[in-house]
Amino acid sequence: MSTNVKSASCRSCLLVALVAGAACGGGVLPGGPDSSVTPEPRDATADTAPGSADAALPDAPSDAPSDVEGDSSLLDTSVADASVADASVADTSPPSRCGPHPLRVLAGNLSSGATQTYDPGDGIRILRALAPDVALIQEFKYQGNSAAAQRAFVDAAFGSGYSFVRGTARNNSDIPNGVVSRFPIVDSGEWIDPGVTNRTFVWARIDVPGPEDLWAISVHLLTTNSADRAAEAAVLVGLVGALPAGALVVLGGDLNTNTRTEAAITTLQAAFVTSGPYPADQAGNSNTNAPRNRAYDWVLASPELEPCNVPTTLGMVSLPSGLVFDTRVFTPLTDAPPALVGDSAAASMQHMAVVRDFSLADPL
Repeated sequence: MSTNVKSASCRSCLLVALVAGAACGGGVLPGGPDSSVTPEPRDATADTAPGSADAALPDAPSDAPSDVEGDSSLLDTSVADASVADASVADTSPPSRCGPHPLRVLAGNLSSGATQTYDPGDGIRILRALAPDVALIQEFKYQGNSAAAQRAFVDAAFGSGYSFVRGTARNNSDIPNGVVSRFPIVDSGEWIDPGVTNRTFVWARIDVPGPEDLWAISVHLLTTNSADRAAEAAVLVGLVGALPAGALVVLGGDLNTNTRTEAAITTLQAAFVTSGPYPADQAGNSNTNAPRNRAYDWVLASPELEPCNVPTTLGMVSLPSGLVFDTRVFTPLTDAPPALVGDSAAASMQHMAVVRDFSLADPL
Protein backbone atom coordinates (compact mmCIF):
# COMPACT_ATOMS: atom_id res chain seq x y z
CA MET A 1 0.00 0.00 0.00
CA SER A 2 1.12 3.55 -0.60
CA THR A 3 -0.23 7.04 -0.50
CA ASN A 4 0.78 10.20 -2.33
CA VAL A 5 2.59 12.81 -0.25
CA LYS A 6 5.17 15.47 -0.70
CA SER A 7 8.70 14.50 0.32
CA ALA A 8 10.67 16.52 2.85
CA SER A 9 12.94 17.84 0.11
CA CYS A 10 9.89 18.86 -1.87
CA ARG A 11 8.59 20.85 1.10
CA SER A 12 11.90 22.69 1.29
CA CYS A 13 11.71 23.29 -2.43
CA LEU A 14 8.21 24.72 -2.02
CA LEU A 15 9.35 27.34 0.46
CA VAL A 16 11.95 28.45 -2.04
CA ALA A 17 9.38 28.34 -4.82
CA LEU A 18 7.07 30.68 -2.97
CA VAL A 19 9.77 33.29 -2.97
CA ALA A 20 11.61 32.64 -6.22
CA GLY A 21 8.69 31.47 -8.35
CA ALA A 22 10.20 28.04 -9.02
CA ALA A 23 7.96 24.94 -9.25
CA CYS A 24 8.31 21.92 -6.95
CA GLY A 25 7.38 18.51 -8.37
CA GLY A 26 5.41 15.70 -6.73
CA GLY A 27 6.99 12.65 -5.07
CA VAL A 28 5.91 9.19 -4.00
CA LEU A 29 7.13 7.42 -0.88
CA PRO A 30 6.47 3.69 -0.60
CA GLY A 31 4.23 2.65 2.28
CA GLY A 32 5.47 0.46 5.10
CA PRO A 33 6.30 0.45 8.76
CA ASP A 34 9.42 2.57 8.42
CA SER A 35 8.20 5.15 5.92
CA SER A 36 6.63 8.50 6.67
CA VAL A 37 3.36 7.90 4.89
CA THR A 38 -0.09 7.04 6.17
CA PRO A 39 -1.03 3.45 5.34
CA GLU A 40 -4.45 2.83 3.86
CA PRO A 41 -6.84 0.67 5.89
CA ARG A 42 -6.62 -2.97 4.92
CA ASP A 43 -9.53 -4.27 2.87
CA ALA A 44 -10.38 -7.64 4.39
CA THR A 45 -11.41 -8.95 0.97
CA ALA A 46 -8.48 -7.52 -0.96
CA ASP A 47 -5.45 -9.17 0.63
CA THR A 48 -4.12 -12.25 -1.10
CA ALA A 49 -4.14 -15.28 1.21
CA PRO A 50 -0.91 -17.25 1.57
CA GLY A 51 -2.53 -20.29 0.01
CA SER A 52 -3.59 -23.71 1.21
CA ALA A 53 -1.29 -26.47 2.33
CA ASP A 54 -0.65 -27.69 -1.19
CA ALA A 55 -0.93 -24.40 -3.10
CA ALA A 56 1.88 -22.15 -4.24
CA LEU A 57 2.32 -18.92 -2.33
CA PRO A 58 1.77 -15.71 -4.31
CA ASP A 59 4.43 -13.10 -4.67
CA ALA A 60 4.15 -10.13 -2.33
CA PRO A 61 1.98 -7.45 -3.96
CA SER A 62 3.65 -4.48 -5.60
CA ASP A 63 2.56 -1.29 -3.86
CA ALA A 64 4.29 1.51 -5.76
CA PRO A 65 2.19 3.38 -8.38
CA SER A 66 3.91 3.96 -11.71
CA ASP A 67 3.32 7.70 -11.92
CA VAL A 68 1.77 10.36 -9.69
CA GLU A 69 1.41 14.03 -10.36
CA GLY A 70 2.07 16.69 -7.75
CA ASP A 71 -0.65 18.73 -6.09
CA SER A 72 -1.05 21.70 -8.45
CA SER A 73 -2.70 23.78 -5.75
CA LEU A 74 0.67 24.07 -4.02
CA LEU A 75 2.34 25.45 -7.16
CA ASP A 76 0.48 28.78 -7.14
CA THR A 77 3.13 31.38 -6.31
CA SER A 78 0.83 34.37 -6.49
CA VAL A 79 0.23 34.31 -2.73
CA ALA A 80 3.23 33.55 -0.54
CA ASP A 81 1.66 33.70 2.89
CA ALA A 82 2.23 31.66 6.03
CA SER A 83 -0.95 29.60 5.60
CA VAL A 84 0.32 28.04 2.37
CA ALA A 85 3.72 27.29 3.89
CA ASP A 86 2.09 25.69 6.93
CA ALA A 87 -0.08 23.47 4.74
CA SER A 88 2.93 22.28 2.78
CA VAL A 89 4.65 20.88 5.86
CA ALA A 90 1.62 19.21 7.44
CA ASP A 91 2.43 16.09 9.49
CA THR A 92 2.18 13.08 7.17
CA SER A 93 3.81 10.51 9.48
CA PRO A 94 1.87 7.24 9.83
CA PRO A 95 -0.32 6.74 12.88
CA SER A 96 1.13 4.39 15.46
CA ARG A 97 0.10 0.78 15.27
CA CYS A 98 0.06 0.76 19.06
CA GLY A 99 -2.75 2.20 21.14
CA PRO A 100 -5.42 1.47 23.73
CA HIS A 101 -6.82 -1.86 22.53
CA PRO A 102 -5.49 -4.93 24.39
CA LEU A 103 -4.43 -8.08 22.54
CA ARG A 104 -3.40 -11.12 24.58
CA VAL A 105 -1.65 -13.91 22.66
CA LEU A 106 -1.06 -17.36 24.17
CA ALA A 107 0.95 -20.34 22.99
CA GLY A 108 -0.04 -23.63 24.55
CA ASN A 109 0.71 -27.32 24.06
CA LEU A 110 -1.41 -28.23 27.06
CA SER A 111 -2.68 -31.70 26.24
CA SER A 112 -2.35 -34.31 29.00
CA GLY A 113 -3.24 -37.83 29.99
CA ALA A 114 -2.44 -41.22 28.48
CA THR A 115 -3.81 -40.29 25.04
CA GLN A 116 -2.30 -36.78 25.00
CA THR A 117 -5.57 -34.89 24.50
CA TYR A 118 -7.47 -32.07 26.19
CA ASP A 119 -10.03 -34.56 27.53
CA PRO A 120 -8.72 -34.61 31.15
CA GLY A 121 -9.56 -30.91 31.55
CA ASP A 122 -6.24 -29.66 33.01
CA GLY A 123 -5.32 -27.72 29.87
CA ILE A 124 -8.85 -26.39 29.48
CA ARG A 125 -8.77 -24.89 32.97
CA ILE A 126 -5.42 -23.20 32.25
CA LEU A 127 -6.67 -21.74 28.98
CA ARG A 128 -9.83 -20.49 30.66
CA ALA A 129 -7.81 -18.85 33.45
CA LEU A 130 -5.55 -16.95 31.07
CA ALA A 131 -8.36 -15.69 28.80
CA PRO A 132 -6.31 -15.01 25.64
CA ASP A 133 -7.67 -13.08 22.69
CA VAL A 134 -5.66 -15.26 20.30
CA ALA A 135 -4.44 -18.75 21.21
CA LEU A 136 -1.89 -20.75 19.22
CA ILE A 137 -2.72 -24.33 20.19
CA GLN A 138 -0.79 -27.57 19.68
CA GLU A 139 -2.05 -31.17 19.89
CA PHE A 140 -5.59 -29.90 19.34
CA LYS A 141 -7.43 -33.16 20.16
CA TYR A 142 -10.65 -33.54 22.13
CA GLN A 143 -13.23 -36.30 22.57
CA GLY A 144 -12.85 -38.00 19.21
CA ASN A 145 -12.19 -34.80 17.23
CA SER A 146 -15.54 -34.51 15.47
CA ALA A 147 -16.63 -31.05 14.39
CA ALA A 148 -19.01 -30.95 17.35
CA ALA A 149 -16.22 -32.01 19.73
CA GLN A 150 -13.88 -29.32 18.41
CA ARG A 151 -16.57 -26.70 18.94
CA ALA A 152 -17.22 -28.02 22.44
CA PHE A 153 -13.51 -27.75 23.30
CA VAL A 154 -13.34 -24.13 22.15
CA ASP A 155 -16.52 -23.28 24.05
CA ALA A 156 -15.17 -24.87 27.23
CA ALA A 157 -11.64 -23.46 27.04
CA PHE A 158 -12.39 -19.99 25.64
CA GLY A 159 -16.07 -19.23 25.15
CA SER A 160 -18.86 -19.63 22.64
CA GLY A 161 -17.99 -16.38 20.88
CA TYR A 162 -14.54 -17.55 19.75
CA SER A 163 -13.68 -18.64 16.21
CA PHE A 164 -11.06 -21.25 15.37
CA VAL A 165 -9.19 -23.08 12.65
CA ARG A 166 -7.66 -26.54 13.14
CA GLY A 167 -5.17 -28.42 10.98
CA THR A 168 -6.52 -31.24 8.82
CA ALA A 169 -4.29 -31.51 5.77
CA ARG A 170 -1.84 -34.34 6.57
CA ASN A 171 -2.97 -37.76 7.80
CA ASN A 172 -5.89 -35.93 9.36
CA SER A 173 -3.19 -34.08 11.38
CA ASP A 174 -2.69 -36.67 14.10
CA ILE A 175 -1.52 -33.95 16.52
CA PRO A 176 -2.87 -30.86 14.79
CA ASN A 177 -2.08 -27.24 15.42
CA GLY A 178 -4.80 -24.63 15.62
CA VAL A 179 -5.59 -20.94 16.05
CA VAL A 180 -8.45 -19.77 18.29
CA SER A 181 -9.57 -16.13 18.28
CA ARG A 182 -11.89 -13.80 20.13
CA PHE A 183 -11.84 -11.59 17.02
CA PRO A 184 -13.19 -12.61 13.59
CA ILE A 185 -11.00 -14.91 11.50
CA VAL A 186 -11.33 -13.52 7.98
CA ASP A 187 -9.08 -16.05 6.26
CA SER A 188 -7.14 -19.17 7.25
CA GLY A 189 -5.25 -22.16 5.95
CA GLU A 190 -2.35 -24.55 6.35
CA TRP A 191 1.24 -24.69 5.16
CA ILE A 192 3.09 -27.97 4.77
CA ASP A 193 5.73 -28.66 7.40
CA PRO A 194 8.23 -30.66 5.32
CA GLY A 195 9.78 -32.25 8.39
CA VAL A 196 6.71 -34.17 9.63
CA THR A 197 3.73 -36.09 8.30
CA ASN A 198 1.22 -35.69 11.14
CA ARG A 199 0.78 -31.93 11.43
CA THR A 200 1.00 -28.65 9.51
CA PHE A 201 1.73 -25.00 10.16
CA VAL A 202 -1.72 -23.44 10.67
CA TRP A 203 -2.34 -19.75 9.97
CA ALA A 204 -5.23 -17.32 10.40
CA ARG A 205 -5.72 -13.71 9.33
CA ILE A 206 -7.63 -12.03 12.15
CA ASP A 207 -9.59 -8.77 12.19
CA VAL A 208 -8.06 -7.39 15.39
CA PRO A 209 -8.67 -3.83 16.65
CA GLY A 210 -6.81 -1.21 14.68
CA PRO A 211 -6.32 -0.46 10.99
CA GLU A 212 -4.54 -3.73 10.13
CA ASP A 213 -5.23 -7.43 10.42
CA LEU A 214 -3.06 -9.81 12.43
CA TRP A 215 -1.51 -12.90 10.84
CA ALA A 216 -1.31 -15.62 13.53
CA ILE A 217 0.70 -18.81 12.94
CA SER A 218 0.59 -21.92 15.15
CA VAL A 219 3.56 -24.30 14.89
CA HIS A 220 4.95 -27.45 16.50
CA LEU A 221 8.57 -28.16 15.53
CA LEU A 222 10.31 -31.51 15.67
CA THR A 223 11.82 -33.07 18.77
CA THR A 224 14.48 -34.94 16.74
CA ASN A 225 17.42 -32.53 16.63
CA SER A 226 18.34 -28.85 16.27
CA ALA A 227 19.23 -29.17 12.57
CA ASP A 228 15.74 -30.43 11.72
CA ARG A 229 14.17 -27.58 13.68
CA ALA A 230 16.40 -25.05 11.91
CA ALA A 231 15.23 -26.43 8.55
CA GLU A 232 11.59 -26.02 9.61
CA ALA A 233 12.35 -22.47 10.77
CA ALA A 234 13.88 -21.64 7.38
CA VAL A 235 10.67 -22.80 5.66
CA LEU A 236 8.62 -20.61 7.99
CA VAL A 237 10.79 -17.56 7.25
CA GLY A 238 10.16 -18.06 3.54
CA LEU A 239 6.40 -18.43 4.03
CA VAL A 240 6.17 -15.36 6.26
CA GLY A 241 8.23 -13.43 3.72
CA ALA A 242 5.44 -13.94 1.18
CA LEU A 243 2.86 -12.19 3.39
CA PRO A 244 2.01 -8.55 2.63
CA ALA A 245 4.98 -6.28 3.30
CA GLY A 246 4.93 -4.78 6.79
CA ALA A 247 2.17 -7.09 8.05
CA LEU A 248 1.53 -7.59 11.75
CA VAL A 249 2.53 -11.21 12.40
CA VAL A 250 2.69 -13.39 15.51
CA LEU A 251 4.10 -16.92 15.50
CA GLY A 252 3.92 -19.21 18.48
CA GLY A 253 3.80 -22.71 19.79
CA ASP A 254 5.92 -25.63 20.82
CA LEU A 255 9.29 -25.08 19.13
CA ASN A 256 10.98 -27.83 21.18
CA THR A 257 14.12 -25.71 21.42
CA ASN A 258 16.62 -26.61 24.10
CA THR A 259 18.09 -23.09 24.38
CA ARG A 260 17.30 -19.52 23.43
CA THR A 261 20.21 -19.50 20.98
CA GLU A 262 19.44 -22.68 19.06
CA ALA A 263 19.77 -22.51 15.27
CA ALA A 264 16.00 -22.45 14.76
CA ILE A 265 15.77 -19.25 16.79
CA THR A 266 18.64 -17.52 15.00
CA THR A 267 16.98 -18.48 11.72
CA LEU A 268 13.65 -16.99 12.80
CA GLN A 269 15.42 -13.68 13.50
CA ALA A 270 14.98 -12.93 9.80
CA ALA A 271 11.23 -12.47 10.36
CA PHE A 272 10.67 -12.05 14.11
CA VAL A 273 12.14 -10.38 17.18
CA THR A 274 13.72 -13.26 19.11
CA SER A 275 15.78 -11.38 21.69
CA GLY A 276 14.90 -11.06 25.37
CA PRO A 277 13.74 -10.22 27.89
CA TYR A 278 11.45 -13.25 27.72
CA PRO A 279 8.20 -14.19 29.42
CA ALA A 280 8.81 -15.70 32.85
CA ASP A 281 7.06 -16.81 36.01
CA GLN A 282 7.08 -14.80 39.24
CA ALA A 283 10.43 -16.35 40.20
CA GLY A 284 12.01 -15.20 36.92
CA ASN A 285 12.17 -18.65 35.31
CA SER A 286 11.54 -18.36 31.57
CA ASN A 287 11.83 -22.08 30.76
CA THR A 288 8.61 -23.74 29.68
CA ASN A 289 8.92 -27.54 29.72
CA ALA A 290 7.51 -29.56 32.61
CA PRO A 291 10.79 -29.69 34.63
CA ARG A 292 11.23 -25.97 33.84
CA ASN A 293 14.78 -26.30 32.45
CA ARG A 294 14.30 -25.80 28.70
CA ALA A 295 12.80 -23.06 26.52
CA TYR A 296 10.35 -25.11 24.47
CA ASP A 297 7.48 -22.68 23.93
CA TRP A 298 7.44 -19.22 22.34
CA VAL A 299 5.30 -16.27 21.28
CA LEU A 300 7.26 -14.30 18.68
CA ALA A 301 6.19 -10.96 17.19
CA SER A 302 7.22 -9.43 13.88
CA PRO A 303 9.23 -6.17 14.04
CA GLU A 304 6.02 -4.30 13.25
CA LEU A 305 4.11 -5.82 16.20
CA GLU A 306 6.91 -6.01 18.79
CA PRO A 307 6.86 -2.28 19.73
CA CYS A 308 3.25 -2.74 20.90
CA ASN A 309 4.30 -5.20 23.63
CA VAL A 310 2.99 -4.28 27.09
CA PRO A 311 3.23 -5.95 30.52
CA THR A 312 1.09 -9.01 31.20
CA THR A 313 -1.22 -8.60 34.16
CA LEU A 314 -3.13 -11.43 35.83
CA GLY A 315 -4.96 -10.44 38.98
CA MET A 316 -2.51 -8.54 41.16
CA VAL A 317 0.53 -9.87 39.28
CA SER A 318 2.17 -7.84 36.50
CA LEU A 319 5.18 -9.07 34.55
CA PRO A 320 6.90 -6.72 32.09
CA SER A 321 7.77 -9.22 29.35
CA GLY A 322 4.97 -11.76 29.54
CA LEU A 323 4.06 -14.77 31.64
CA VAL A 324 5.07 -18.41 31.78
CA PHE A 325 2.07 -19.81 33.63
CA ASP A 326 2.79 -22.71 35.98
CA THR A 327 -0.01 -23.49 38.43
CA ARG A 328 2.55 -24.96 40.82
CA VAL A 329 4.22 -21.57 41.34
CA PHE A 330 1.72 -18.84 40.40
CA THR A 331 0.61 -16.93 43.48
CA PRO A 332 -2.14 -16.27 44.40
CA LEU A 333 -3.75 -18.92 42.20
CA THR A 334 -7.14 -17.53 43.24
CA ASP A 335 -6.36 -14.72 40.75
CA ALA A 336 -6.50 -17.30 37.94
CA PRO A 337 -9.76 -19.24 38.28
CA PRO A 338 -10.65 -21.99 37.45
CA ALA A 339 -7.02 -23.26 37.32
CA LEU A 340 -6.05 -25.74 40.04
CA VAL A 341 -2.63 -26.05 41.63
CA GLY A 342 -2.07 -29.52 40.17
CA ASP A 343 -2.98 -28.68 36.56
CA SER A 344 0.58 -27.97 35.39
CA ALA A 345 1.71 -31.20 37.08
CA ALA A 346 -0.95 -33.37 35.46
CA ALA A 347 0.07 -36.71 33.94
CA SER A 348 1.82 -36.13 30.59
CA MET A 349 1.47 -32.34 30.83
CA GLN A 350 4.77 -31.53 29.10
CA HIS A 351 4.57 -27.74 28.66
CA MET A 352 3.62 -24.49 30.34
CA ALA A 353 1.45 -21.85 28.66
CA VAL A 354 3.23 -18.70 27.46
CA VAL A 355 1.39 -15.38 27.37
CA ARG A 356 2.35 -12.04 25.85
CA ASP A 357 0.25 -8.88 25.73
CA PHE A 358 0.15 -6.15 23.13
CA SER A 359 -1.85 -2.94 22.74
CA LEU A 360 -3.16 -1.93 19.32
CA ALA A 361 -4.26 1.36 17.82
CA ASP A 362 -7.73 2.65 17.06
CA PRO A 363 -9.09 2.01 13.55
CA LEU A 364 -8.36 4.79 11.10
